[in-house]
This record gives sequence, structure tokens and C-alpha cells, in this order.
Amino acid sequence: MSYSGGTAGLRLLVYNIRYATGSGPGFHLPLPGAGYLRSSRRVLEGVTDFIHAQDPDIVGLIEVDTGSVRTGMLNQAEYVATRLGHYTTFECKYGSESINQFLPIVRKQGNALLAAPRVRGERFHYFDTGIKRLIIELELEECCVFLVHLSVRYRHRQYQLGALHDLIMKARKPVVVAGDFNTFWGTHEIYLFMRAGGLRSANVRGLPSYPATRPRAELDFVLVGEGITVNQFSVPDIRLSDHRPIICDFSVDPDALSKR
Repeated sequence: MSYSGGTAGLRLLVYNIRYATGSGPGFHLPLPGAGYLRSSRRVLEGVTDFIHAQDPDIVGLIEVDTGSVRTGMLNQAEYVATRLGHYTTFECKYGSESINQFLPIVRKQGNALLAAPRVRGERFHYFDTGIKRLIIELELEECCVFLVHLSVRYRHRQYQLGALHDLIMKARKPVVVAGDFNTFWGTHEIYLFMRAGGLRSANVRGLPSYPATRPRAELDFVLVGEGITVNQFSVPDIRLSDHRPIICDFSVDPDALSKR
């Protein structure tokens, strides 16, 4: 999508790519979860081709390998960004003091935000609880985008949502919060968080995104704040991961910047 300032439309694509390890029954052979050790260049190329065809302005990638032996030391975030001609920022999703920082393969597991060259700056924040703790904040001309991958444990998610609320309330621009929330009860679980932060879900129909073969759960979200208009939202039938991607087209009210 093109950018010309003001109320120009932006396209955000969010995708948990599961380290490009693929999907299907073979993922759990010969042992449950064995597929996590087998990243596929073919799957990564398929993911990249799909993203490129959507022509997004911003891409949030969840579960990317930033260069372990699993990928032959290939940084998947940089691979996709180079194809798109985008800027990328990525980081390990575990805290700096986590034991995971010292484990092969695992220490290269992260999340990434990709964006067109008009990026102002990025900041990395970490939750105090949970295993997956990374929050990536990316400041664009029009808005601030936060990318998260919340804990699979309900209690930890609630603590994380409280910390995330405090963080987004400090933003000086309209806010977009996106990522894999691991909310197995959908928007019901994040209702109070959205109300407290003045956020609403772009997915007004509650379309599920997980599992990719026959989606039943709404785990992946794009939440938008005041001053942002959602023009379109979709969950394409793409089965290169255990999640389906989500795409949100939105625009920012130029007067919203002066109201923050």
C-alpha cells in the first residue's frame, strides 16, 4: 500500500510462522514436537511469497528464528525483510536473565517487526512474568505499534496485560497492539484490558485464526486505539504454520496526534 501522509491507509500483517517449521501431522513425527527442530526453506519461501503478495506497510512476525543451527544460521526476519525492501527489528523473546538465553536454538527464537523505511525508532520492553516476555515497540510517523506474544498461562497473561496497559498509556501517538495473545477465550479474556486502554478489536466478527487447518480459537489480535479507523480485516486461509495470518487495513486521523 502506498503512503502519502495524513490519512493514508496502512496495512498491517501479523503472522505466527512457527519458525517456518511447517504444519500437518508430520510435524509430530517421530516424536511429539519434533518438527520444531526442522525448519524448512521451502516453508519460509512460501511465507515470504505470501507476505510479499499482500504488500504490507508493517509486518509483525511471531516465532522467528534469528539465526540458529535449525535454519543454517539464516535470520528469518532479515530474509523476509530483504525480499520486501523493509526495515526490520527483532529480538529474542526471553528476558536477558532467562536460562533460555544460553540454550542452543532456543536463544535464537524471537519476534520481529518489519516496516517501510519511515521508521522513527524501536524500543524493547520485557514483562516481569512468563517465559515469553518480549514487547517490541515501533514508532511510525502516524502511530506506535506494539508487538507481543503473551504467555500460555492464564495468570501470567493477566499480569502481562496489566504491564502492557501501563506501557501503551505512555504512548504519545495513536496505538496499535498486535500479536499472538494466546487467549483461548478470545476477546472475553481481554475485555477489561481493552476497556482500560481505550482499545477495540479490529476483528469485529471474531474470526478464529488457530489452528490453521480448521480454526476454532481467536488467538491473534490487532487492537486499535482512539484516532484509528479500521478499514478492513481478514484471516486468509493460509496453512504454512499452525496459525493463520491476520491482515488489518487502517488509517490514522491526522488530528489524533495533536490530541495525545
